[in-house]
Amino acid sequence: MASHNVTLQINGAEQVLELEPRRTLLDVLRVELGLTGAKRSCDMGNCGACTVLVDGHASYSCLLLAVDCPGRAITTIEGLAPQGALHRVQQAFVEADALQCGYCTPGQIMSLCGLLNENPAPTEDEIVRAVSGNLCRCGAYRNIVRAGRLAAAKR
Repeated sequence: MASHNVTLQINGAEQVLELEPRRTLLDVLRVELGLTGAKRSCDMGNCGACTVLVDGHASYSCLLLAVDCPGRAITTIEGLAPQGALHRVQQAFVEADALQCGYCTPGQIMSLCGLLNENPAPTEDEIVRAVSGNLCRCGAYRNIVRAGRLAAAKR
């Protein structure tokens, strides 16, 4: 399959890559760029472990082809706090003890960031809806929602 030069904006930096058209954004993030915060799990958009922000909106990176993403601002969990201080949603996860094994945590955080980008003062129902596409096998949902409320209050 023929490769194409693709320029992606990832975490504020321009990345020029030679990619086959079939490569997913998740694959490119993890394999080509070493950004492993977005997790590979279902590869079908069912679990939310691969959630990133695309133009500020939560998106499953396993369902996006990288060649469809030039000109779009892509933010991964690694790009939330480039100066080292935790992003307010990350800090809320710590305060609410909203993580256990941590596998789903990056996707949960990115989904909440997407919600807060669109609605800085969401209701609890909106928070629940925003993370409803993210599976947590440990069952930390109550604290994840609590973290969403804390992060919204920090705006």
